[in-house]
Amino acid sequence: MVRVFLMGFMGAGKTTLGKALARDLGVSFVDLDQYIEARFMKSVSQIFALKGEQGFREIESRMLREVGEFDDVVVSCGGSTPLIGDNMDFMLQHGQTVYLKCDNETLLNRLKVARAQRPLIASKTDQELAQFIESETKRREPGYLKAEYVCPGDRLESRDQISETVEYLEKLLDLKN
Repeated sequence: MVRVFLMGFMGAGKTTLGKALARDLGVSFVDLDQYIEARFMKSVSQIFALKGEQGFREIESRMLREVGEFDDVVVSCGGSTPLIGDNMDFMLQHGQTVYLKCDNETLLNRLKVARAQRPLIASKTDQELAQFIESETKRREPGYLKAEYVCPGDRLESRDQISETVEYLEKLLDLKN
């Protein structure tokens, strides 16, 4: 049975890598945010607006436990998922955990393009976004480093880079012979 939890800062490439890894292994892929949206028939932004960050985090933790019981799955967690309550302990007990680590410049370049879809950064200027990434990665990294494995996430810009990273991760996790 395969159960892998991918974690890291928003924009680290968890969904991109997770889809490719799941496809290569022939298992299911679950993006936790998309799973929440499908279950609640609202966007993450709408849930944030209705329930606030605290309410969203409670839902996120419940849904993590739901998908964390699936067999043969790669789960892409939200950026804060492993840092909330006992979520990291749950993931460590129920599967293999991977911190997808990126440098701040890579994160900034990726997030500048996608900020409108991300409620925590949607209204930030480029300078505010850079400062946010700097402070938040520093604050979050000790939590992310509780993962069993660290995988570089800076090289996910082309099919070849994604394939190379999938191959690296499969060897790291001992998922394929």
